[in-house]
Amino acid sequence: MHPILARGGRLALYLALWILVGGLLAALLAGQGGLTWRAAFAVALPLACAYAFVCLSAWYVSRSMPLATTGAGRIIATALTAAVISSAGWLLLARVWIGVLARGAFGVDSAATSGGIERLLYGFGVLLYLLSLAVSYLLGAFEDSRETERRALQVQVLGREAELRSLRAQIDPHFLFNCLHSISALTTADAPAARRMCVLLAEFLRESLALGAADRITLGRELALVERFLEVERVRFGNRLQTDVSSGGADACLVPPLLLQPIVENAVTHGVAHVLDGGTVRVAASRTAGTLSIVVENPCDPDRPRASGTGVGLANVRARLRALHGVEVRMTAAERDGTWRVELALPAVTETP
Repeated sequence: MHPILARGGRLALYLALWILVGGLLAALLAGQGGLTWRAAFAVALPLACAYAFVCLSAWYVSRSMPLATTGAGRIIATALTAAVISSAGWLLLARVWIGVLARGAFGVDSAATSGGIERLLYGFGVLLYLLSLAVSYLLGAFEDSRETERRALQVQVLGREAELRSLRAQIDPHFLFNCLHSISALTTADAPAARRMCVLLAEFLRESLALGAADRITLGRELALVERFLEVERVRFGNRLQTDVSSGGADACLVPPLLLQPIVENAVTHGVAHVLDGGTVRVAASRTAGTLSIVVENPCDPDRPRASGTGVGLANVRARLRALHGVEVRMTAAERDGTWRVELALPAVTETP
């Protein structure tokens, strides 16, 4: 369907423009055709509205001959042929309409208007059709540009989703790698604790898989996962591992599932594990001025051995947040006075976009 006919508002605007064209034609008929203004408007306005629908065919002509793939000679020849034929048909309609008006009380004399007015109408009709064809090419180029932008955006969105799926897929193997090492160490030292850790790990994985199917979950559910993970690790560390998890009233904010798990895992594995007396892993969230802030703190030993892992944890979190929110995200990680602190700042979204 023609894009103008697809919507009533577009058609109304199109006909309004052609009424203005009819006014211009009436001025030409009154000035050069010798008609009275009343007769000129009686002739011009209906003819302009009728020719408006004839000129809609210019859209199909332009779509059948794209500028990028059609030679200039063919476009010019086809445009002139279509304009001549359309204007000729319009002139025949004008003769019929003028004959009808000549029988009425509009002051139109069909004999007096047969010469100069017909030449004026024919030339005006050719010009209007060529102008309609040019506008159709411009509109077509605009539509093609929008379609190209839409496809590029779609490709970008699909690429971002693929990146997010890839990043999320890295979390479970990385987490399981560390947990299995812990269970392996416990099997000889404390077999009941190893069995308990296996049960807690299974429960944690069951819950994380259920939530991981969603693109985003509430911060409250994410913090519940964090507490369950810390419960798994507490089997290994006992009283050396203390926790302090607070949502700060931001439970309804949406975050990617398992966003905090790599950070908290690092806090235990590379922080508390190397402190002789252990310590507290603190997770605190707050929401101010449309920004969700999450801080994870843990004690660390300045003389601890440096991490020998792949370093996927913090890099994964940073990449996931940037893929979701771009430059609106801030993430810092630093050690100060024996405390390792990771701070996240992201838009406080409470409804799925």
